[in-house]
Amino acid sequence: MNNILPEFSYTVAPNPVYDDTGSLHVLFAGESQTLPEHKIGPKIYDYFLMHMIESGCGIFVHEGQEVRLEAGDAFLIRPGRLVSYISDNHQPWRYRWIAFAGSSAESLVQGAGLTPEHPVFRPAPQSNIPRLLSDTLNAFRARRSAAQLSSLGNLYLILASAEDVVRGDYSLPAADTAGSLAVKQMIRYMTDQYAHPVSIEDMCQSLGYNRAYLARLFKKETGVAPVTYLLRLRIDKARGLLRERPDLSVQQIASSVGLTDPLYFSRQFQRLHGQSPTAYRESVLGR
Repeated sequence: MNNILPEFSYTVAPNPVYDDTGSLHVLFAGESQTLPEHKIGPKIYDYFLMHMIESGCGIFVHEGQEVRLEAGDAFLIRPGRLVSYISDNHQPWRYRWIAFAGSSAESLVQGAGLTPEHPVFRPAPQSNIPRLLSDTLNAFRARRSAAQLSSLGNLYLILASAEDVVRGDYSLPAADTAGSLAVKQMIRYMTDQYAHPVSIEDMCQSLGYNRAYLARLFKKETGVAPVTYLLRLRIDKARGLLRERPDLSVQQIASSVGLTDPLYFSRQFQRLHGQSPTAYRESVLGR
């Protein structure tokens, strides 16, 4: 029986909005049905390039190591790394790709678990990565005004899917590690929500932990109770506003850091810093 090979196709579209001032930028996206033994490289790129294989198979070579990949696999090419990849002679691959760069790109891919030593991963069968790549290409081809934002959103979702696979097989090694993670989640929550009148009960419920359990963990890790940490965070943010925003009243600043009672705010500020908010402002502004 004769094997009928698919016809060659190649499509690429650049991001219609070029902004190299940000920390992350999607450069272009594309797709291709390759020919048998279609080869790229050896070469290096000056940006990150992620491929998702939809069909066929081939060989990916990075830093001299060969990896055979097939439909469902994905691989990440890092800038400055010598790579090559070649389609199979009988089942040439079809793949989609996205290229990106920026000062935060390295930390993002590292955070997703894609290290220089392990640039290959296999998304779950129901992964939305193919659709995200297709949507990005279509947005670039249509030169949509929102292409820049949508492409960044798609890239974050792609890396999140990669992290689910790469890191999902690993469990936390010890209870104290899980405790440290919970404390980090609490600190992140308070840092994000301090301006709102949130309570420790709200935070514990949002994070899905028992309050007493979290309070013990937090005190063990930081040396202070969560309510004390949150208060100090709010007062510290208020000090910054007192220095930087002389146009705001003390009451407005108290409200801006999540303390709706200005009298309580003033008392706590005095207790922690030895002077009232007004006196502190006058001292730093030289009045």
